[in-house]
Amino acid sequence: MFKYNLCLFRREDEILLLNRIKAPWMGCWNGIGGKTEKGETPREAMIREIHEETGIKAYTLHFKGVVTWTWNDQPHGGMYIYLADVEDTYEYSTPLATEEGLLDWKKIDWIMHPENGGIAKNIPRILEKMLNDENCYNHHCVYEGDELVKWEAFDMNPAVENAEEIQKILSTRENITSEYIH
Repeated sequence: MFKYNLCLFRREDEILLLNRIKAPWMGCWNGIGGKTEKGETPREAMIREIHEETGIKAYTLHFKGVVTWTWNDQPHGGMYIYLADVEDTYEYSTPLATEEGLLDWKKIDWIMHPENGGIAKNIPRILEKMLNDENCYNHHCVYEGDELVKWEAFDMNPAVENAEEIQKILSTRENITSEYIH
């Protein structure tokens, strides 16, 4: 099992993001998340992190797969990813300063803009599939230094959210979407 999780909250055409004050991705807009504690399932950890970081209680949580990454040619880690939907009329006032950073709603078009250097580099790559595809994916990101140089999406079984042998499931590489970044 991976020890990290990440959630993107959707409200109509906006995503709730966190401008992090700590590494990794310090100073960049990213999702909400953290570490899985001993004895927690990935979903339980995500629900706890959502409560701790936002206090939001009324949402629908969807498991969307995992993000794995290689850094300087070395496998480096992974995290479970979730999409949380709130009602289009849900009121959650931002910007809001927290211990982790600044929470704010950002327009999806702004997040996806190719010249946006203020967003964690993998978020625009995974967000499109999270929003527009019901399937689960392993979004594999390859970094050289701080640069994202390749992104691949492997179709995966949603049972991986609760699987103990995650590496076996992730090694199946069906329906690959790959994009080299230039």
